[in-house]
Amino acid sequence: MNLFLTVIRRELLIAYRNAADLLNPLLFFVIVISLFPLGISPSESVLRQVGPGIIWVAALLSTLLSMDLLFRSDYDDGSLEQMTFSQAPFLLLVLGKIVSHWLVTGLPLTLLSPLLALMLFMNETGARALFLSLLIGTPILSLLGAIGASLTVGLRKGGLLIAVLILPLFVPVLILATAMVQTGMQAGNYTGHMLWLGAILALSIGLAPLATALGVKISLSH
Repeated sequence: MNLFLTVIRRELLIAYRNAADLLNPLLFFVIVISLFPLGISPSESVLRQVGPGIIWVAALLSTLLSMDLLFRSDYDDGSLEQMTFSQAPFLLLVLGKIVSHWLVTGLPLTLLSPLLALMLFMNETGARALFLSLLIGTPILSLLGAIGASLTVGLRKGGLLIAVLILPLFVPVLILATAMVQTGMQAGNYTGHMLWLGAILALSIGLAPLATALGVKISLSH
């Protein structure tokens, strides 16, 4: 546990020292959502209908934007390779980096979502469902995205390849989350959607760190 918390503390310090890398996904998230009313329609009825999909697609793209940086700095300075040879469990190191990524990317998006929901004319129950869907769904995006980041860590232009590898895995989360928000906006019961997202999160926690650790070792061996 001490090792896990130390990794998280280290990653957070690195993130806050590089403020641009920290703010880019959040600014991208806000800008994309702000541009949709200009490109589609400022009509309240239209924005209320497409709002859940807009916010979730923007969150997905913002996560992808930051995934290439997950292992990049450690790979460039050689510390990532040293981590694989250290006596500390590499799986815990990887999990700590993934949790840190969510804390600096997914959590701010989640906290900002109620304000953006109001901008898209979503009602109170819809905004609540949106917040819960992002709270459960964004950790899944970080966990699955880490797999793609681990497989492309040695490539110069790995960002596009991460999107190609990971976007198909994001589709079930996108479908469930938007359906959950739409059900919430209609004052329906979205417990089933939450349970499915929770099941995907539990499965991702169990498998994604292991797949990521193996992916890093495969990338470093080539």
